Amino acid sequence: MRAGLALYGDDGRVVWYRSRNFGSTVRLRRAAPVVLADIPGLAYVALEGGGVVADIWEREAERLAATVIRVSAEEWRAELLYPREQRSGAQAKQHADALARRVIAWSGAPRPTSLTHDAAEAVLVGLWAAVGVGWLDAIPADLRR
Repeated sequence: MRAGLALYGDDGRVVWYRSRNFGSTVRLRRAAPVVLADIPGLAYVALEGGGVVADIWEREAERLAATVIRVSAEEWRAELLYPREQRSGAQAKQHADALARRVIAWSGAPRPTSLTHDAAEAVLVGLWAAVGVGWLDAIPADLRR
């Protein structure tokens, strides 16, 4: 059970991003409180999708009084990727990876040595949420091609 994680500052820039394998929902239930409690001033948790995994994150975020934002992959992709970049799942992942790398560079965050698809998508879900909560007025022009 892999999860992409990305932390954004209220300036709308990514601070850190990573991929983590929790192994099982039992291990995720134990880890989620630790992961989220380690983030001072946690205000929002943006989650892609639903189901048991998202419910675990949502419960813990709400316990910490953070606002939860749920989004589907189709919704954030429609906002961040051009239609021609998402004609197939593989193509969408490839373009998401390239855009995530631009977001990371624009943010001044450490460059990835390798970037998993789940971490890249977490970076983009975070960017989408940063616009949604008003930390950014719009997707920065520097990130658009």
